[in-house]
Amino acid sequence: MVRGRALAAHEQYRKKGRLPGSAEKCWFLEKTRALDFSARQCGGALHRRSDAAASTHSGGGADDNWHTVAMAESLKNQFGTDVPAAIAAMVKAVHPAFPVKAFLRDAVAGYDALELMPRGRHLARVLRQHLPADYRAAIRILLASTTQPSGRDPAASMASFLFMPHSFFVAEFGLDHFEPSMHAHYVLTQRFTSEFSIRPFLIHHPEATLATLAKWARDPNQHVRRLVSEGTRPRLPWAPRLPAFQADPAPVLELLDLLKDDPALVVRRSVANNLNDIGKDHPHILATTARRWMADATPEREWVVRHALRWAVKNGDPLALEVLGFGKPASVAIRNAAISPHSARMGAAVSISFDLHNPRSHPQDLLVDFQVHFVKSNGSTRVKVFKLKAVKLAGRQTVRLQKKLSLVEMTTRKHYAGHHTVEALVNGTAMPLGSFELLPA
Repeated sequence: MVRGRALAAHEQYRKKGRLPGSAEKCWFLEKTRALDFSARQCGGALHRRSDAAASTHSGGGADDNWHTVAMAESLKNQFGTDVPAAIAAMVKAVHPAFPVKAFLRDAVAGYDALELMPRGRHLARVLRQHLPADYRAAIRILLASTTQPSGRDPAASMASFLFMPHSFFVAEFGLDHFEPSMHAHYVLTQRFTSEFSIRPFLIHHPEATLATLAKWARDPNQHVRRLVSEGTRPRLPWAPRLPAFQADPAPVLELLDLLKDDPALVVRRSVANNLNDIGKDHPHILATTARRWMADATPEREWVVRHALRWAVKNGDPLALEVLGFGKPASVAIRNAAISPHSARMGAAVSISFDLHNPRSHPQDLLVDFQVHFVKSNGSTRVKVFKLKAVKLAGRQTVRLQKKLSLVEMTTRKHYAGHHTVEALVNGTAMPLGSFELLPA
């Protein structure tokens, strides 16, 4: 139920064009898998829930049982000086020799000037200064401290981000200590996420890390299984790419094959996102894998395939369209296209509608989207594709399609005045619909 309310809330914000949030906020919507929207779609904020019902319903936990709430302040302000204070108290509880005063003195030095991610890295480095020099001893203390009361509201916004410095600690200082660091990844991903901290290990210890991930793909904990897929994404947002897997994604595909029918939606969504990443470098591998997975696919696996193909489909890739049954060129006519009003001001909306007619005597399977050539600041244009629907159009049949396009300014899309061309995309083929003039507000 929590996930359903969250989806509904996000949709209300989207329809109203009210999707607040900087790129930083968008990243955390994606990374914490609140609703697993892409960075371009995200908006609002998150509020973590720890109730078991939400976790059971959504397949969530630290990945999924969040819901959108209004956020006015920057995320970094929710990661204030109370965070190092909480960490210090938790570490002190399991390691009485921990120098709390010295740690806090160093932790708050220059803290206000740092953004969210740098704050996490800064705390990791200060922890390294004040924990035992022996990494194995230090990471044992740090992991033991995660079980201690934090003195913070576990239902508060960004509660699990308390453990972000811990993951940075492993990534920065643990490369020479493979086994204890992999154990740390395993523990921390169940509280926050280890998808970033595990990437240096995939680069420097690829064989050993992949072998461990193959075992984790069968782990009973869904957050651990999700790490297997999300951590190996070649193009994980806000993370260094994995060039070896971009060149040869075969090791990653072996892991995805183990997870494609995972019972948890949050895992299957990660699998789809990973395969989508692979397709940007290897469209033929994407299509071949998608075609293979579609054989005797359950509805859940079909969803994985469709989600994995979304970028390729938006770009009219014929291989991806063929997998979904839309590979044949459409033989259709556009009639009575209308864009209203012809001139619209920023912050308003335009309505786009048209008749799609099948002149043939036989039915046609059609995937219909539309694209807008948005004007950029330099006067050139960029294309953005918007989904419409899949249509099975009977012989001689005509169907009316329409969509309302919001022109509200968003942090993820800035509008510029000028001439905007609109086209329908039918099985990947662009067909003109008309244009509108965008005027200053």
